[in-house]
Amino acid sequence: MNPLLKHRTLSAAVLDQLRKAILDGTYPAGAQLRQDALAEAFRVSRIPIREALFQLDAEGLVRFVPQKGAVVAELSTEEISDVFELRRLLEPRLLARSIPSLDAGDFARLDALHAQMVAATAANDLGRWGQINADFHMALYARAGLPRSLTIVHGLLQASDRYTRVHLGDVAGMGIAGMQRAVSEHAALADLSRAGDIAAACGFLDQHILTVHEDLLRELERSQREAMT
Repeated sequence: MNPLLKHRTLSAAVLDQLRKAILDGTYPAGAQLRQDALAEAFRVSRIPIREALFQLDAEGLVRFVPQKGAVVAELSTEEISDVFELRRLLEPRLLARSIPSLDAGDFARLDALHAQMVAATAANDLGRWGQINADFHMALYARAGLPRSLTIVHGLLQASDRYTRVHLGDVAGMGIAGMQRAVSEHAALADLSRAGDIAAACGFLDQHILTVHEDLLRELERSQREAMT
């Protein structure tokens, strides 16, 4: 194997595993991510660890703090609002550009992803659910012809996954209801897109993102109140 390709493959694998560990709470908010300890755990040099941490910093999952190095980013209302407001700006634009070019194969993929989301909801598999959710949104926008915007949105969806796990993980409260609602709304988005109703689909998408945003802010505020009592 080409040494450069091998290095890139290794770095990508480390990045994927670190991202998953942050999203599933293995490394909670505020946890220090020491490069030497991670390198030993992954049995790699510090180079792919450093590259992965810089990428996670770009994604908003990690912050570099003086005297401490890389730490898992805290959840905050400002960060959540930044991510979801950007999504509301970019995703309806992508959907409007994509809908006219979506074909039968694209809708078959959307239907398959929706079926997978139904199954993940039934199994309460949050890790799988979050990935399917991101894949579904990216499949909706696949024909937009705007690769730079798609790359940005992909990163925003990854950041959103961490926040939605906080909300949907509250199974005793709103978690299951939130997952079921999202499944229903994704079906509606696919139907509106299939019908070619661009205005209705984009309006529905904007409301879909806004609803999740508002739910997350309420959940974070509730958690903060409980932590203070």
